[in-house]
Amino acid sequence: MNNNFYKGHHIRKSFGQNFLIDQDIIRKIVSAIAPQKSESLVEIGPGLGALTVPISEKLDSLLTVIELDRNLVTRLQNHYFLSYKLKIYQQDAINFDFGALEKKQGQPLRVFSNLPYNISTKLIFHLFKHLISIKDMHLMLQKEVSNRLIAKPSTKAYGRLSVMAQYYCQIIPILEVPARAFIPVPKVDSMLVRLVPLSLPAYPVKKLSLLSFITSKIFSQRRKILRNSLNNIIPISILNELNIDLSLRAEDLTVIQCCQLANCLDSYKTEILNHLKN
Repeated sequence: MNNNFYKGHHIRKSFGQNFLIDQDIIRKIVSAIAPQKSESLVEIGPGLGALTVPISEKLDSLLTVIELDRNLVTRLQNHYFLSYKLKIYQQDAINFDFGALEKKQGQPLRVFSNLPYNISTKLIFHLFKHLISIKDMHLMLQKEVSNRLIAKPSTKAYGRLSVMAQYYCQIIPILEVPARAFIPVPKVDSMLVRLVPLSLPAYPVKKLSLLSFITSKIFSQRRKILRNSLNNIIPISILNELNIDLSLRAEDLTVIQCCQLANCLDSYKTEILNHLKN
């Protein structure tokens, strides 16, 4: 089989295109999403319609799809069934305004996608910015990324993505998907995960930008102890007030402890600014 083409479509590696072809897996995914007739569903990267067709069949309203590849958009527009069932946005999902769509639809969005491996993490962080507009997400990710989402402290997979995802969402692994379920066959297996935005985080932070900043800072030096990775940002005297063991490494911190650090940056911003000047 020519891996450069599938069903007459020239597969674009630059877009990270791997098309789902296993009908049993497709049925299980649709069952997991369980779309209801009146709901507002959004698919990122519908591709050749493996999930698009069975999902749209269950909806009374139009299914919204976001597709960057203009050749695939043309195929969807000319599809004998989907041409009447879709609202198509030809653009990069990383720049898509999900909040504006939610206002237009008048109800929270249910997002699903077989995410391109090459942009999955970046797109997840973009979706986090719009969680107030999202009811839930069903995302097919490479298994390594899925494991990072659900990872616990002091494990190899635990990092910034783990902290941010677990701060924002309840994360439920749904289905492991072998590489052979796709064409071209990727080098790794995948996993479908469900992300449900939390109405109230376990430990709210005052400014999410500070949680993003502090996790980016400490996990870029994940093997350094906190005393060394934070000493040029937060005075030790202030860190001592948090009752966090400064001999811990970033990879050992719980989500709550990361939130404490973020709130510390906000509460002691004057002292910290003076510390940075010295």
